[in-house]
Amino acid sequence: MNRSGDRLAIVWKCVLVLGLAWASLPLSGTHALAADVKIGFINMQEAVSRTKEFKNALNKFKADFEEEKKRIALKEKRVQKLLEEINKQSFVLDPNLKKKKEERFIQEKKDLERYVQDRNDEFARKEQEITNRILKKMLDVIKKIGKQKKLTMILEQKTVFYSDDSADLTQLATDTYNRMNK
Repeated sequence: MNRSGDRLAIVWKCVLVLGLAWASLPLSGTHALAADVKIGFINMQEAVSRTKEFKNALNKFKADFEEEKKRIALKEKRVQKLLEEINKQSFVLDPNLKKKKEERFIQEKKDLERYVQDRNDEFARKEQEITNRILKKMLDVIKKIGKQKKLTMILEQKTVFYSDDSADLTQLATDTYNRMNK
């Protein structure tokens, strides 16, 4: 090889060594940084659903829902009874009277459908309010736990493929929530 080829090889070796050294600089500090990072995990849905407040609210919600189902069933029976009357008497009723009964049935049925839709909307709104209220308080609890344990961050467990069980804060969050919200 000639002298210029030797020099070029030496330059490339130097560039390669310097490049590798430069690229490894961030890696050398990673261990020091990783030692300072503490991460906790929480299954938010489980933590919220285990709280006493959520369980009590859910029981009341279910009781209200069952009562409403009974009211709706009574209204449905009334509408069904109107339909049966029309069907039984359709051949003997005066056409004007039959038309009035059919109109009344249609109106009752529409009213029932509207009532059911309104109740469904109301229950969905109540469920959302309950969940949001408890979730807001739970987030405050999680922040408090994070500060007490000097954690860098707390992540939702569902977004993580693997975590050590010792980093799971779900039960701690539920217990802390119950203590703070008696």
